[in-house]
Amino acid sequence: MATGRCLCGGVRYEIAGEVAQPIACHCSQCARTSGNFVAMAACNSANLRLSVSETLSWYQSSEGVQRGFCSRCGGNLFWKAVPGMETYIKLGTLDRPTGLRLSEHIYVGSKSDFYDLTDGLPQKHEW
Repeated sequence: MATGRCLCGGVRYEIAGEVAQPIACHCSQCARTSGNFVAMAACNSANLRLSVSETLSWYQSSEGVQRGFCSRCGGNLFWKAVPGMETYIKLGTLDRPTGLRLSEHIYVGSKSDFYDLTDGLPQKHEW
């Protein structure tokens, strides 16, 4: 079981079941919510249990997409399509060790100009 939380602990979660191989998203929305690209991994939404959610807020960032964050510390925790069966967990919020490795980069056509991608992983212009 994987566990995680935001910086202040106002949101804590557990994931029962498998977590997909992580991706790095370079879209402008992820950059604006995190300050950079975002590494995230999907899990079945039914397997995600919130053990503490007193400060969890959801923001509809575009049609059919919600982003979950902590309203106290600003921690960027979740991304999900609505309706949908998966929730993407922001990897920086997982407790370590995660045992996960990035598998690919998406939305590289939107990536910022202040860094290069040199890790040799597959790159998709969009998703």
